[in-house]
Amino acid sequence: MSRFTLETLESIVAARAADDPARSYTARLAAEGMPRATKKLGEEAVETVIAALSGDRRELTKESADLLYHLLVVLRLGGVGLDEVMAELDARTAQSGLAEKANRPGGRD
Repeated sequence: MSRFTLETLESIVAARAADDPARSYTARLAAEGMPRATKKLGEEAVETVIAALSGDRRELTKESADLLYHLLVVLRLGGVGLDEVMAELDARTAQSGLAEKANRPGGRD
């Protein structure tokens, strides 16, 4: 049995974004453009935070799945591949989080 990965989800998002918006939520979201997709991403981020604060593990799991899905849609619309995000994370793990933040312009989060 193969394991479901973010790369798998990225491929599904890419395929469905090219589908008919009348048949696919992903295609409709992509057709509505970045403003709509980022609004949905923000909504899902807030819902994830609320679920985390409520202590409801099931809701946190569900909302996190929604958040990851919508993030991948936004990345697709922005022309950013998951491999680019993973490379950035890989580069950041070469130093501590505090050192990485200190090297940012202004030294802030």
